[in-house]
Amino acid sequence: MSRIFTTSFASVYPHYVAKVERKGRTKAELDQVIEWLTGYDEVELARHLADGTTCEDFFAEARLNPRASAITGVVCGVRVQDVEDPLMRRIRYLDKLVDELARGKAMDKVLRA
Repeated sequence: MSRIFTTSFASVYPHYVAKVERKGRTKAELDQVIEWLTGYDEVELARHLADGTTCEDFFAEARLNPRASAITGVVCGVRVQDVEDPLMRRIRYLDKLVDELARGKAMDKVLRA
């Protein structure tokens, strides 16, 4: 079991925000990406952040977007589509989307529109 599974999503989220803001994107855009992937609206996301929900529970309760399997590529030297563990694959999906957002990719491409 990876350590990230038991880490609270609230402790990871500020790192995502800092990453996208450093590259000129906004927290609102990040939240839009998270909503697209997980189905969590602004209120649900805020609740998970306030409650200190673990990454494992955060993704277990998510309504994963049916287009999530279209997310491909490499994160930390590992192909997202080749990750065996379903939970780790979901975490890597979000990592990949955040990377694409930070790199300045158009939002419709990030959201696989």
